[in-house]
Amino acid sequence: MQAGEYLFLSRPRRFGKSLLVSTLSEIFSGNQALFQGLYIYDKIEWQEYPVIIIDFNHISYSNHEVFKSSLSYFLDKVANKYDIVLSAPFIREKFAELIEKISEKTQQKVVILVDEYDKPIVNYVDDIQRATENREILRDFFGVLKSSDAFLRLVFLTGVSKFARVSIFSDLNNIRDITLSKQFSTLCGYTQAELEKSFDKHIQSLCFEMGMKKPKLLNQIKLWYNGYSWNGKDTVYNPFSILNLFVEQQFDNYWFVSGTPTFLMQLIKKKELDVTILENQKVSKSLFDSFQIENLNIFVLLFQTGYLTISDIDTKEIPYLYTLNYPNLEVKHAFMNYLFESFTNQGFETIQPAAKSLRQYLQMDKLDDFMNVIRSLFAKIPYTLHIEEEAYYHSLFYMILVLMGVEIDLEVLTDKGRIDGVLALENKIYLIEFKYGKAGSNMEKLTKKALKQIKDKNYGERFLNESRQLIYLGVGFAGKEIGYEIV
Repeated sequence: MQAGEYLFLSRPRRFGKSLLVSTLSEIFSGNQALFQGLYIYDKIEWQEYPVIIIDFNHISYSNHEVFKSSLSYFLDKVANKYDIVLSAPFIREKFAELIEKISEKTQQKVVILVDEYDKPIVNYVDDIQRATENREILRDFFGVLKSSDAFLRLVFLTGVSKFARVSIFSDLNNIRDITLSKQFSTLCGYTQAELEKSFDKHIQSLCFEMGMKKPKLLNQIKLWYNGYSWNGKDTVYNPFSILNLFVEQQFDNYWFVSGTPTFLMQLIKKKELDVTILENQKVSKSLFDSFQIENLNIFVLLFQTGYLTISDIDTKEIPYLYTLNYPNLEVKHAFMNYLFESFTNQGFETIQPAAKSLRQYLQMDKLDDFMNVIRSLFAKIPYTLHIEEEAYYHSLFYMILVLMGVEIDLEVLTDKGRIDGVLALENKIYLIEFKYGKAGSNMEKLTKKALKQIKDKNYGERFLNESRQLIYLGVGFAGKEIGYEIV
């Protein structure tokens, strides 16, 4: 790292950003002994720099006056540590004064490490006025860094979201965003090799606890917790989930339940988004730089907060096209749980038993019982939550299938068109087509129309070499009524 470097890294919560900041602090503080036996121990010229860590987890920001006072108090604490007296009356000038005086006193350039810089904003994305006020304070605060460049060795910022440069870093236009850089794609999280090397004893213990052979267990761990990628190629595990897995010795939704995304659920519902389009969504890179609190893009929000990740990058297209998908089973399954609860006002205690029954009925070819459970779930939806839109019912049906734990591919492309859903069981495959009509529509016409589309477009041709039984399922929605026809 060269003098005067400004770097920014975005990663979801619970991905080790704070640990990374602490590690950098020890490196630039010259504490070589702490790294004995590690790669970096003899790879750099160790030198002691003054380090300022600004951790927004420990700064109050409930309103703009509290925020300013808390920042001012923090700067005074750092000044006291270096026996420096600050005279500037405002936080912007006080910050610049602190940097300059520390550099002059230590005869070294200052390292500034900022953890969760965006917390005062993202915690209020559902309160635009407060989020905007905090954003302006941050812009003013960080604005001194460029003019203080002569006294700075490194500025490193972490956060969940990358806000548009004009909104916060307008005065810091030399900052380098390394979020999607190939060089740093596995900087946070565990790679497969790291998992197997560093947690070998824990893996063996879990094999014994669960009565599974190592290869099968590793595949299960990968299915549940791997899949996060920032370059569409290299994937990493969520550290928080892996550590909890080995402590609790059971598979569960650890990362997701550490913070229920209430605002996300409300935003998806408010936009009446068909949740089936969240998978295999293609976006351009420019979208990642367009996080604006006044006009939130749901795909940017889902990516930056870790609910979607980059599964592929099409470099043949200019600009590159990025494909977004759920990273793993933990995120997808838990996300569907919370979404279904938000859409229907029905809790886990209702959803989970119903999902188990649905899977059993489908495996036993009891389609009437299968549809009756779905009708029951739909019937319990409060009138105030009911939305007469095709996307709403398509989304609900899809969420139910995901919660059942079956393999479902959406919008499968054939040479004749797109199939609404391909639901794969061990011994059969369902080709599903949905048709929606307003309340009172003729259900028989809807289901026949759905089946006709499957037949007319010969969707089954794609599966001619399949040994599993192929079943055509036409599903009709008319208001809250559901019907089906099968071939």
